[in-house]
Amino acid sequence: MNRFVRRRLGHAASLCTISLSVAMACGTSDGRTVLTVYSPHGKELLQHYELGFEASHPAVDVQWVDMGSQEVLDRLRAEKANPQADLWFGAPAEIFGRAATEGLLEPYTPTWADKVPADARDARAAWFGTYMTPEVIAYNTNAVTQAEAPKDWDDVLDPKWKGKVLIRDPIASGSMRAIFGAILARSVARTGSTAEGWEWLRRLDGNTKEYVLNPALLYQKLGREEGTITLYNMPDIATLEQRTKTPVGYVIPASGTPLLVDAIAIVKGAKHPDVARQYYEYVSSPAALRDAAVKFLRIPARTDIPIDSLPEVVKRASTDVKPMPGDQKLMRDSLDAWMKYWDANIRNSRRGK
Repeated sequence: MNRFVRRRLGHAASLCTISLSVAMACGTSDGRTVLTVYSPHGKELLQHYELGFEASHPAVDVQWVDMGSQEVLDRLRAEKANPQADLWFGAPAEIFGRAATEGLLEPYTPTWADKVPADARDARAAWFGTYMTPEVIAYNTNAVTQAEAPKDWDDVLDPKWKGKVLIRDPIASGSMRAIFGAILARSVARTGSTAEGWEWLRRLDGNTKEYVLNPALLYQKLGREEGTITLYNMPDIATLEQRTKTPVGYVIPASGTPLLVDAIAIVKGAKHPDVARQYYEYVSSPAALRDAAVKFLRIPARTDIPIDSLPEVVKRASTDVKPMPGDQKLMRDSLDAWMKYWDANIRNSRRGK
């Protein structure tokens, strides 16, 4: 059974807990040590690092499970008594912070710990930042010109975009949770209340054609003009255009945008912590981070990566992005409750009306 099928089976079957055939597929029949990685980073990046790590560690079989950031946290919660993953690679720091508070992460101080800013690392070494990820407004360039594209968050609410906005399901997506949380935190900063933010999200719901289950469907639908506008993270949108020639462009919102710290951590109770630490160091090394910048347009969190060694689009994002101000503690403490309220009270309340 090939690796791609094996990983997809593992994802569908909660890592070998449902059927015997899947359990056999996830086993160690070739004698190698299995390193299980949970990540939202997508097939291309994960496969790239899998092959690179296995080439230098031939006794290890890297098996990754690609799922949304919130889905990873939910999976780790469910598996706390019997952890199935060794390492968690990728999600906003806010989500890692909640996992650390719940005792789901094993502290580890990497060799490069002093090469990231204080706000890109956990004070108790539960997680460290790997990438900086800005959120953007994206559009289909065949349907929307650069001049027509929304230039800021409020522009997406214009009635001309009614029925043309595609949104990745916010409950599962770290990127969408960050955007929604930033809108609500902006409302609190402006008015002392979330009311303005909820009304913003209701108006967005009114313009939304569909809440899309996963990134692959989002990209397909945007490319086929089933919707022409979306909100998502810059590296994934830029890589989509670069690698698949999907007709997409993006705008960095003029008023500022959430700039997420994308992190990595070892899972508490990991079956192979030594190998997990080796993979941790491998994917966060200067060479691997430069590789991710060139091939996947990721912005390194480490400050010792020379900016001149990075591709132009990454350099431009590093200098052009204006971080959106917001109370990080408020978002960390409130985001779960906010998303539950959105799901119960706002999702589809105005869509199609």
